[in-house]
Amino acid sequence: MSNYSDPFFQVPQTTHSTTQGPIDLPILYFDVSTLLAFFVTSRDAVEAKLSGTGLRPALTIGGRALAGIAHYEYRQTGVGSYNEVGLALPVLPEGAPAPRNPIQALYGSVDERHLGFYVLDLPVTTPLANAGGRELWGYPKFVAPIPFRLDRKSFESSVIDPEGDGDIFTLSGRLLPSLPAPPMSLVLYSHHQGNLLRTTVNVRGRMNLRPGRSLQLRVGESTHGMARNLRDLGLDNARAALVLDTHRFQSRLNAGVPIEKVATVGQARVGEKQLQL
Repeated sequence: MSNYSDPFFQVPQTTHSTTQGPIDLPILYFDVSTLLAFFVTSRDAVEAKLSGTGLRPALTIGGRALAGIAHYEYRQTGVGSYNEVGLALPVLPEGAPAPRNPIQALYGSVDERHLGFYVLDLPVTTPLANAGGRELWGYPKFVAPIPFRLDRKSFESSVIDPEGDGDIFTLSGRLLPSLPAPPMSLVLYSHHQGNLLRTTVNVRGRMNLRPGRSLQLRVGESTHGMARNLRDLGLDNARAALVLDTHRFQSRLNAGVPIEKVATVGQARVGEKQLQL
């Protein structure tokens, strides 16, 4: 249940207009289940997806890189109940120094962290969540059915093509034994009105860290852009490397802050401001 007397949620909020109604920022997430799966993919494929964004791959070893797929069942939030899936790439802004210890950097203060995630696709199940993400942050959201099931022994979730062309993808399988892990707050990068936005997400809740090899991703027959992104990254029939999951996720999604002027994705970069990180 929501608890505005909880200090974690006692933060100033401002109201922003969207085409689907007002949204208070930061958005507060009180009761959430989540599973985040990391996959090993080609560094060349990741670099191709980041071309023209003002960002470069992070968490790379040689010719390999990581991609993450996050699944959320938001039962109680400041914008209602909805489900969401995010296909994201670990990144650093061009010109930002690489951390000496990337894993430690992922758990460092979001106020000082350069290492973050760039979202390629972000389907959601409600028009308000879609409008808020697209209009306030520039996230690549779209509305689609997203069944979600996470229990002690297994996980299954899909994104169904909103055009009726079957599943975009399904991730499913058994859950292997876990170790406790701390929550990972996030830095997210997106493009909005010609700017590169940096957005922080404050997270809390005990996580389960598991081997991911029992979870397999299968891309459907869909021709949707998200299906193409998954295929381009070589994730069709891929097995996860690591998994983080919990039924006790809570967070605050903050307003984005412009840090750099960039060109439209796919065009040459326009450096109108110095990187201010």
